[in-house]
Amino acid sequence: MSLSAADENFAKELFSGLGKVTTRKMMGGLCLYLNGVIFAIVHGSGSIWLKGAGRFIAELEAAGSRRWTYQRDGGKEIAMPYWSLPEPALDDPEIACDWANRALAHLK
Repeated sequence: MSLSAADENFAKELFSGLGKVTTRKMMGGLCLYLNGVIFAIVHGSGSIWLKGAGRFIAELEAAGSRRWTYQRDGGKEIAMPYWSLPEPALDDPEIACDWANRALAHLK
């Protein structure tokens, strides 16, 4: 599945409060960067995933975020270091940017 232009624009607008967010298309989705640090991806389905590290992972899980996993050929499940953007953040750029800043704090 390939990311639609509407999904790409939505993600850029959602995180525009962070400053100059740059993007890179990758494998049907989009990587989001701030100052060269990847903090989120937009899956080809349009879903947004924050990069998790350290103690931030527990915060994401406490907010109901789920980890991105996929099945490899042969059925082996692979877990990626990305968690779904908490639901309230999908409708509120201020909340989305707060979550992104918290992700970035643990990635630097």
